[in-house]
Amino acid sequence: MPLHTIAVLFHEKNRKRHLRSYAISFLAEFWRQDGHRVHFLFGTRKFVPADLVLIHVDLSIVPDEYLEFASRYPIVLNRAAKDIRKSRISTNLVEPTNPYPGKVIVKTDLNCRGSPEQMLERAPLRWMRSFPGRFARKRSERAGIGTPLDYKIYKSLADVPRATFERNDLVVEKFLPEQEENFFFVRNYEFLGDCATCTRLASTDPIVKDQTVARVEEIEPHPEIMEARRRLNFDYGKFDYVIHDGKPILLDANKTTGADRIRTPQLNARRRHRANGIYSYFA
Repeated sequence: MPLHTIAVLFHEKNRKRHLRSYAISFLAEFWRQDGHRVHFLFGTRKFVPADLVLIHVDLSIVPDEYLEFASRYPIVLNRAAKDIRKSRISTNLVEPTNPYPGKVIVKTDLNCRGSPEQMLERAPLRWMRSFPGRFARKRSERAGIGTPLDYKIYKSLADVPRATFERNDLVVEKFLPEQEENFFFVRNYEFLGDCATCTRLASTDPIVKDQTVARVEEIEPHPEIMEARRRLNFDYGKFDYVIHDGKPILLDANKTTGADRIRTPQLNARRRHRANGIYSYFA
């Protein structure tokens, strides 16, 4: 296999010490072990020649300057994954006038509660202009949803405070859980190129997150979720979804997948498999 140079483009305010929290750091280790060069780029000031660039800007909306910079490379991954706000991705949003009778859940519109965006609050004005309306509220006013575990579930739309619908940083969705007996489930479909893995996470908490998971099983991804990936033009990322009444429901689309530093044989095998997906772009 010919050796290649791979570039990963991060936000200008990311630092090398931050990269350990991203799954891409594990994949890059495998590429280096295979003999390829991997360059981590922080911002758009310095162009480093490479055969391929993966846009890995941890914001819900990628600023145009990163997309323009990436276009200088012969192969660009996640070029089309510019906007991952729930208001764009979700097909289960509800408004107070909707005649929906079931439970609903209140979430932040931005990925990861808008935490990546918060680091721009002290950024130059030119950055803030790229995200209109996003910085109108102080961090303390967003404290109602500090983590995904704080997402609020209501029995009906009528129970949701009217002020919630007036906030541009929150969305209200139908609460459509995957549930068996005392467990709730979320499925994680992770992919790069033509390689993917999928796991099913179980929790006794209706908000299934890493902190609440009781067990994990490997499964095959649902064909409709794979089709959603093609429709949204993601090359790399993770889709969280559930099966509710036999139908797949996409909950979240992430293009800068997080990871902890755990290295079990099962995790390493899944990461190795996904890392191989980069080579499909060189075929």
